[in-house]
Amino acid sequence: MLLHFTWSVRFVPPAVSVPLGCITVLIAIALFLWAVREFRIANTPVPGNRPTTAIVRTGLYRCSRNPIYLSFSLLQLGIAYWVNSLWLLITLIPAVALMSFVVIPREEQYLETLFPLDYLSYKASVRRWL
Repeated sequence: MLLHFTWSVRFVPPAVSVPLGCITVLIAIALFLWAVREFRIANTPVPGNRPTTAIVRTGLYRCSRNPIYLSFSLLQLGIAYWVNSLWLLITLIPAVALMSFVVIPREEQYLETLFPLDYLSYKASVRRWL
């Protein structure tokens, strides 16, 4: 955001930025709440610092193994649209890379250790993002 305020570079027409940003942010929030709801129904904690008690395969988790990370990415995309900041959009690339190459593999390794057969079966049948 500092770059945006220092040297503003827009990437969509101003008339489109706010509506597109609002819609994307609302979708991100809805996805996040739906994913958290599925965790609660399965009686497994959402925070990554607490032990997982179940593999969630319902709701969004039938289509994506990581809908919470997907919602975080959509939130950043939505805010980038909303404030019309190319800089914020560009920072989405390293954020997604960090999730894809560091955070998610670490979580997957943990889940494979905790639920070897269950998680490998789930991993084989559901895509990482979409």
